[in-house]
Amino acid sequence: MSSRPWLTRNLKLTSGISLLQDAASELLYPIMPILLTTVLGAPAAVVGVVEGIAEGVAALTKYVAGRLADRFAKVPLVGAGYGLAALGKVLVAAAGAWPVVLLGRCVDRLGKGIRGAPRDALMVAGIAPEHRGKAFGFHRAADTAGAVIGPLLGLAAIAWFNGNLRLALWVAVVPAVLSVLLVFALKEPE
Repeated sequence: MSSRPWLTRNLKLTSGISLLQDAASELLYPIMPILLTTVLGAPAAVVGVVEGIAEGVAALTKYVAGRLADRFAKVPLVGAGYGLAALGKVLVAAAGAWPVVLLGRCVDRLGKGIRGAPRDALMVAGIAPEHRGKAFGFHRAADTAGAVIGPLLGLAAIAWFNGNLRLALWVAVVPAVLSVLLVFALKEPE
């Protein structure tokens, strides 16, 4: 057993970053179909098209991002990933037509694809192998907490803004931007 601490600075930061970004995402997801069909007047099939294309972008990006994470500094890749995700949320909140929502979701998922592998590598850097399961469990718990906070925040925002979906969507931008700001505190492994 190693005496190295498992709850490292990078683990705490990546967990906080994931919590904030997941809260932003999970606030946006339930509102987006209503935005598309009711506010923007898109046919219901567009909801499936938007999500299908966006998830395809994420899947294709993950492979490339893993290879990049092995070759380049990880913090800038993580920053780019979370930054793109935040930009995607801004695009969705500002959308005046459904193709802009599609663009926003694709940018968001591109960010998700880019950030995963380098974030996980940063997260476990300096953690002894026998503590890595515990580290991933801690991170996953924080991520899941964000998934609980997001919809609750969305419901509160919709109630606070008297059903104004646009304003509720802008609330999702706040934790997304905060997550990007936390990336600047991450340290590249030695």
